[in-house]
Amino acid sequence: MNQTRIEKDSMGELQVPIDALYSAQTQRAVNNFPVSGQAMPAPFIHALLLAKAAAAEANGQLGLIPEKMTAAICQSVDSLLEQDFMQHFPVDVYQTGSGTSSNMNANEVLATLASDIYGEPVGANDHINYGQSSNDIIPSAIHISAAIELKKKLLPALANLMSVIRTKADSVDHYVKTGRTHLMDAMPVRMSQSLLAWADQIEQNITHLQQLQPSIQSLAQGGTAVGTGINADAKFAEKFNVALRKKTGIEFTSAKNFFTHMGSQDIAVALSGQLKTTAVSMMKIANDLRWMNSGPLAGLGEIELETLQPGSSIMPGKVNPVIPEAAAMVAAQVIGNDATITVAGQSGNFELNVMLPLIAKNLLESIQLLTNISGLLAEKAIASFIVKEHKLKEVLSKNPILVTALNPIIGYAKAAEIAKLAYRDQRPIVDVAAEHTDIDRDELLRLLDPEKLTRGGVQN
Repeated sequence: MNQTRIEKDSMGELQVPIDALYSAQTQRAVNNFPVSGQAMPAPFIHALLLAKAAAAEANGQLGLIPEKMTAAICQSVDSLLEQDFMQHFPVDVYQTGSGTSSNMNANEVLATLASDIYGEPVGANDHINYGQSSNDIIPSAIHISAAIELKKKLLPALANLMSVIRTKADSVDHYVKTGRTHLMDAMPVRMSQSLLAWADQIEQNITHLQQLQPSIQSLAQGGTAVGTGINADAKFAEKFNVALRKKTGIEFTSAKNFFTHMGSQDIAVALSGQLKTTAVSMMKIANDLRWMNSGPLAGLGEIELETLQPGSSIMPGKVNPVIPEAAAMVAAQVIGNDATITVAGQSGNFELNVMLPLIAKNLLESIQLLTNISGLLAEKAIASFIVKEHKLKEVLSKNPILVTALNPIIGYAKAAEIAKLAYRDQRPIVDVAAEHTDIDRDELLRLLDPEKLTRGGVQN
């Protein structure tokens, strides 16, 4: 049998694993919420611990706790972050909507560690949680964790993806392919034009995410229980943010209105919405890659993606577009996460949103998924695909839509007649046009040159 010890809180005594750093309130949450088996995300706990250290520094500077106690708390945070700290944070995501259980989990763990260092009892509520409430530190931890993950992971990953796409576009600029609208043949495009459209999508997403950074870097810390700042020093929030900026290198600021940041989660909802837009861009790119790679014989077969693994347990030699498929699934999950965050964001009842842990979990999962798939998509799909030029030329020469370039000369109706004949007989458009117009064949070759048609304008 597992050994236990007896701990107590305001509700009485209960058994806690003998080697656990946490205490009674954490154990109550473990007992009360055997829901998913999913702990809060590691980036969230990391941010919560940083916030506890910043709070200790602020309280120490204000003379509200002894300087040596501040040092003990900060040392405890540092020691946790240097190890596999998640083993000490078992509380399920699906817990009390304020995240109080996770806040007390952090308070209790740090109280245990800091007491050993300080040499005297350090209280989970009276010292670690001094000047704070779950109602301001959990919304703050959501913002802190999202801001860190956004700046240090997702934005660099997206910038790399954009750069890889642009580099690939340069290398394939000389390839001309059949353009497609409605999945049907359309006027030709250079392959680089298709890729640069992807790069621009990613660039737009980067810009929009960057525009949200100042908002996600504004914090509820200092609002305490309901937004009034009860039991927190008037200078606490300012000093907290200064300490946090030093620890993260990110410009965190106090919210203009604590009530807004605690009673709503509109900023998290907005960030999730932009993550959804990024996911939609990823889905578009992934699907274009899948279509271009389809075949190799019965599909478009315009490119060949890097061979990464066997594609079938029964069909030898089959290879599938696994990275674009993974990207499409990531996009679907992020879109689903956004729907959940949207619903959770509506649960701001008066002075507190009561779905904070769920928002934290889904927001950070979306950021992590998009970060990881951006790297895979860049390196294992876009950078490494091979263009199958013979397939591009084979279908391009027979594309009846090329006749569009003759509209200004022979008119739409005559051009449509030629296109239908070319399609019916499966002949190159230039041959059919030569038979049914008075235009010299050399002039037709010039007018219907696919590469020139990708430059736009009337062909003269």
